[in-house]
Amino acid sequence: MGALWNSFKIAFSMYSKIPMPQSEWSKENMRYVMCFFPLVGLVSGALTIGWVALLPILRLDGGGFGLGAAVLALLPVAVTGGIHLDGFLDTSDALGSWQEPERRLEILKDSCAGAFAVIMGCVYFALSLGAYTTFQDVALAIWEKGSFGDMRIVFQAACLYIISRSLSGLAIVTRPMAKNTGLAAAFSDGAQKRTVAVTMVVYLIVCCAAVLALNPMPGAVSLLVGLAVYMYYGSMAKSKFGGVTGDLAGWFVQVAELGMLLALTVATLLTGGIA
Repeated sequence: MGALWNSFKIAFSMYSKIPMPQSEWSKENMRYVMCFFPLVGLVSGALTIGWVALLPILRLDGGGFGLGAAVLALLPVAVTGGIHLDGFLDTSDALGSWQEPERRLEILKDSCAGAFAVIMGCVYFALSLGAYTTFQDVALAIWEKGSFGDMRIVFQAACLYIISRSLSGLAIVTRPMAKNTGLAAAFSDGAQKRTVAVTMVVYLIVCCAAVLALNPMPGAVSLLVGLAVYMYYGSMAKSKFGGVTGDLAGWFVQVAELGMLLALTVATLLTGGIA
């Protein structure tokens, strides 16, 4: 139990800004870190549900872009401290360089932000604000027609944070690493790979079942988008970098979350989710 508790603390201290007691980053303590990684997504999902529930109380439930949508877009960044966003920006720079895999790996390690990182960061937040504005409006429109229990899209969105991290964790222990150094390699080498893989699959089964049960058609569309991003991620990592790295894993989490949220929101609108 001591090793599990230490792995839990390391997972949250690494992948979130939630204060945690210190724990030694030993090989023993890192064996099950990835098993707890998706639980950081559970925190983001719970905060999303709570914030949407507060919007009418705080009188921030007006239509269109506003403070409510901005907070929704920034909540995941606040929870994680931007660790995945950092990977997204570094990967954007490396991909935009059109260099050989070895050079791309060097760019990932560069602490300076290049032009492609800035451009893609602006694009990401523009899309994110648009997605969360629409998501907020759809969720509140559904709520106005029923009760909090009718806000299925909000609970579905909460599950997506767990699903993106479960897929990311699965890739860390099942796909080849681009290099033998770095955090991703450390977690992969130190992990009980079969245990972690099984745990990720359990997370995925439970969360995907919940997403589909809450509203099948929009749920299926969002999951298909998540799967498509995951397949592209594996192919891109292998062909352009020679394998998975921590920065690429961050890129995947950001793109998968935004892509699945957009798909869920649009599909809910098109299938009459607010009718």
